[in-house]
Amino acid sequence: MHILPLLILGLLPTQDDLAREAYTLLADRCFPCHGPDANKRKGDLRLDKRTGALALRKGGVAIEPGSVAGSLLAARIEEAPDKRMPPPMSKLLLSPKERQLLREWIDAGAEYPKHWAFAALTKQRTAEPSEGDPIDQMVAESLERAGHEVADEVSPATWLRRATLVLTGLPPTLTELDAFETAPVATRKEEAVTRLLASPRMGEHLAAPWLDAARYADTYGYQSDVYRAVWPYRDWVIGAFNRNLPYDSFLVEQIAGDLLPGATQDQVVATAFNRLHRQTNEGGSVEEEFRSEYVADRVNTLGTAVMGLTMTCSRCHDHKYDPIPQKDYYSLAAFFDNIDESGLYSHFTNAVPTPTLDLTTADQAKQLDELRAACARLEQELDELTLDQAAYAAWRTEQELSASAPAGLVGSYLMDEGQGAALKNQVPDKLAGKVHGPINRVEDHPGGGLLLSGDHALTFIGNPAFRRWDPLTIGLWVSAGEDLERAVVLHRSRAWHDAGSRGFQLLLEEGRPSFSLIHFWPGNAVRVRAVDAIEIGAWTHLGITHDGSGRAAGIGLYVNGIRVECETVRDRLTRTIVGGGEAHLTIGERFRDRGFRNGTVDDLHVFDRELTPAEVALMARLDEAGQIVGWRNPTIRKTQWSEAFWQAAFEASPGDKLREAKRAELRQARKTLAEFVDQLPSLMVMKESPAPRTTRVLARGAYDQPGEAVQPDSLSCLPPMHSDGPPSRLDLARWLVREDHPLTSRVAVDRFWRLIFGAGLVGTPENFGVQGIGPWNPELLDTLARDFMASGWNVKQLLRRLVLSETFARKTCAIPGADPRRRLSAEALRDQALFHSGLLVEKTGGPSVKPYQPAGLWKEKSGQVYAADKGAGLYRRSLYTFWKRTSPPPSMLLLDAAKRDVCSVNRPETSTPLQALIFWNDPQFVEASRVLAAVVLSQDASREERISTVFRRMTSRRPSDGEVQTIAALLRHSQADYKALPDQAQAVLGVGAAATSPELDQALHASWTLVISTLFSHHEVVSLQ
Repeated sequence: MHILPLLILGLLPTQDDLAREAYTLLADRCFPCHGPDANKRKGDLRLDKRTGALALRKGGVAIEPGSVAGSLLAARIEEAPDKRMPPPMSKLLLSPKERQLLREWIDAGAEYPKHWAFAALTKQRTAEPSEGDPIDQMVAESLERAGHEVADEVSPATWLRRATLVLTGLPPTLTELDAFETAPVATRKEEAVTRLLASPRMGEHLAAPWLDAARYADTYGYQSDVYRAVWPYRDWVIGAFNRNLPYDSFLVEQIAGDLLPGATQDQVVATAFNRLHRQTNEGGSVEEEFRSEYVADRVNTLGTAVMGLTMTCSRCHDHKYDPIPQKDYYSLAAFFDNIDESGLYSHFTNAVPTPTLDLTTADQAKQLDELRAACARLEQELDELTLDQAAYAAWRTEQELSASAPAGLVGSYLMDEGQGAALKNQVPDKLAGKVHGPINRVEDHPGGGLLLSGDHALTFIGNPAFRRWDPLTIGLWVSAGEDLERAVVLHRSRAWHDAGSRGFQLLLEEGRPSFSLIHFWPGNAVRVRAVDAIEIGAWTHLGITHDGSGRAAGIGLYVNGIRVECETVRDRLTRTIVGGGEAHLTIGERFRDRGFRNGTVDDLHVFDRELTPAEVALMARLDEAGQIVGWRNPTIRKTQWSEAFWQAAFEASPGDKLREAKRAELRQARKTLAEFVDQLPSLMVMKESPAPRTTRVLARGAYDQPGEAVQPDSLSCLPPMHSDGPPSRLDLARWLVREDHPLTSRVAVDRFWRLIFGAGLVGTPENFGVQGIGPWNPELLDTLARDFMASGWNVKQLLRRLVLSETFARKTCAIPGADPRRRLSAEALRDQALFHSGLLVEKTGGPSVKPYQPAGLWKEKSGQVYAADKGAGLYRRSLYTFWKRTSPPPSMLLLDAAKRDVCSVNRPETSTPLQALIFWNDPQFVEASRVLAAVVLSQDASREERISTVFRRMTSRRPSDGEVQTIAALLRHSQADYKALPDQAQAVLGVGAAATSPELDQALHASWTLVISTLFSHHEVVSLQ
């Protein structure tokens, strides 16, 4: 969509700035070996800093300002080829003209200018209203310097087509063209722009390039590449543009919306921007390796999308060209390194990788508050109940004579059996456990025990599922044979990382017992861990209780019958702990985890209620002969219990009818709340972890080579960040949009200029650094940047200004060797076909849709089957098309859409025969042609009138007589061919799911379909003039 002739020529910055030219040349040819990267620097010579270039060396100085003869650099670039710098093998040789430039620069004093992008914005140009917009003045001056004259204005119809396409991505209708051409000249442009900026189509159109930058996709990427529901973020972007959210807020909310005071749901949704990178769950992947990849991706995306910098180099070493040390890279990374995330997403469950946000409507949010309040009220009422003395006395008399286990016992396994045997459940009518693999008996414990290998398991099918609202108690004798960093003792889950540890688990972590209830580790889970380790090689009884609250405070850890001091590792469980398969209790081993190697176990007891401390202690009791008491010995009485223990046991038992009823009511309320939350959609977002993570410089960027610790900080080459305490992500976001930040506003106005004019003010939107192509008019860039900030970062105001400028209204000059046209985006090309045909379904937002696509592509890439939608899903705007990373929509890729694996701000533009074949053969375009043909034939008009109408509809101009005759000839010939070949006509008219028109003559209808299909590839349809 090039409009300006100087943009077509790709004019470089003005050539009168000798210092800037020389510095750019040095950066390109010399910095790879003598630049910022200390690890790659040769000869201890640094040329990116003036102090380094002027430093005294053996034999002199590299550069002596004002003296070519005294400069070693001047001599080395003129040496014989075998000694010349840069050396021939580098393929960076200087031309004679370039060597002369460096000599002139040295003679002129060898000044080192600050790179334009890192320098403060210059003062903007102003003008009196009578003088017009400074934009037009500066563009005219650039044209004059380049030897071009300002072109004439385009026709009203061409202007409206331009404005409508660049602001909405769709062409104007015939009605809009007619109304514009007859509207008052003085106000029609302003009125048209006001209408276009108010259209929801505008937000959809502006969202597409930002989604490229945000690497938005509907799947995770990598091998499995399964679906993830991140479309609420896409809808947030559309809404932000449509409601004209100030651009500084647009950035702040995406980078740190979760940290804003009183952050709204929308502001937290915006932070999904940081989580849209690819993620993996491939077997054998190292969790920490990929977590560090995700952090790096956030830094790289921030650098390119917001600051226009190439940050990736600095991940492994100091940047070779720009003043970005490796330490700065990791100081930025520290802002994004402090969320509770895993490097792998779950394969066996559909858990959304944490941290997440539950998405609620206003009604759902109100209902959620009510459910939480009900649980809190019942918890308080339960706490306030007093002792029922009569019931207590009767119950105690009964219990003092009882040797049975406390109520709620659902599993009791004495493990007296050997290898391969069933493990008898002492609870009547309950399923037995099972021994798997080479697990042997040991006799060093009363009743014996089972020695585990770490690779084989004991399984116990039939125990309750234990949801997060269910109370439970588990008791187990263990003996750790060695001090392991991590050992899975007991769990109910499918796998470790492969299932996000969904379920519950008892681990020994360096000998310290820990118990967890987990939806997705680490961000949606609760875990408590004993402060002290158990003794290696000694039999120890471990007890676990949970009160059904799903909170750390509701979990008790007992060692040898005594509740031990614990630390809270995690305390944020909000979703289900069941699912993923293998819902049975397992001891000793877990898929792709570290089992209880050389550990021994005995006597497992499972209760579906929370036991009291006294009851747990009973499980751990031994008699004087060292035999387990538990409930094996019927002579045991609870004679040693204190009054407090007796009362606690009563209050926890079914014998306390009042409390039992209240507990049941509370359990139901928790269940209702949990099930309500579980059905809510959730989204990956940012949320700071309570305990800051230490970020370190990674040698060569390798996750397993941590070095120096760094603090969160901004880039040292830019104005410093100011904060009262340790800077946060919100401080980073606000620093980026400060008025003294030299990059953010420049990058923003360049992107919006590119959107309107087809090419940017800066030649390389992805690289404002030393190696990039600078602005062709720095004053224009800085004027727009300052004005943009002064407007309150008002995007619609900026777009209005650009579209209403005289520059926008000018004709594109036909310059030899240059194409005055630029093809529309992949989205706009498909959308306009649907729009012209009347098939376009204009619904804003919602889940992504699946239009037509060649069969088998998904199957080949990931073993999945692509099923196209039916109905409206076939005809939504392309922005809503389902984007699978390993197999993006092929027609979109052929038309140069970004793949979105990583941040992209500059789509390439290619021209290939395959692109024309899309317009002629892709079902979406053929169907649109067929449907539009039926619309044309429904008009009561002559053939020539129909041709004129459809041509104007698609190009926004009336055809010439010659064009009408050419199209009419194509119609005649194709109609004759289709009459002779009715099967081919029927095949063409059968393409697509839209209703056919059986009342029309098939040959005539097919011939008009062919004509319209041809017009869809016409240069005036596919490009912006």
